[in-house]
Amino acid sequence: MKRVIVVMSILSALTYGRAALAESTPIGPLPAGPISSIEAQQGELVAVALPSRSGGRVWRIARRLDDSVLREVSEANVGGSIVLVFRARGAGSTTIAMALTVSDSSSKALESRRYRVRVH
Repeated sequence: MKRVIVVMSILSALTYGRAALAESTPIGPLPAGPISSIEAQQGELVAVALPSRSGGRVWRIARRLDDSVLREVSEANVGGSIVLVFRARGAGSTTIAMALTVSDSSSKALESRRYRVRVH
């Protein structure tokens, strides 16, 4: 039963998350931050977890992804983390660039994380 609730929460977050991404302010230069590499097979799910921050600060996708390689399918608050889940769609590489901003209306990135994803 818990699994069904989690899946439904993720699907609800996905619907809201896509609308928010389309309407949010573009993000300027990203500060230096950690870079991770991820390898996946086509069809697999790829998840990244970011630490929740207080004071109205939010993690946002800062740059467009290659949609033919990776597509976001859900986003949720899980414990003390923000978890984004992507589906590996086709062979290739793309980078998930995340920025921490004061709100969806801020263009200044306070922190960044990058995930280089290669799909086989």
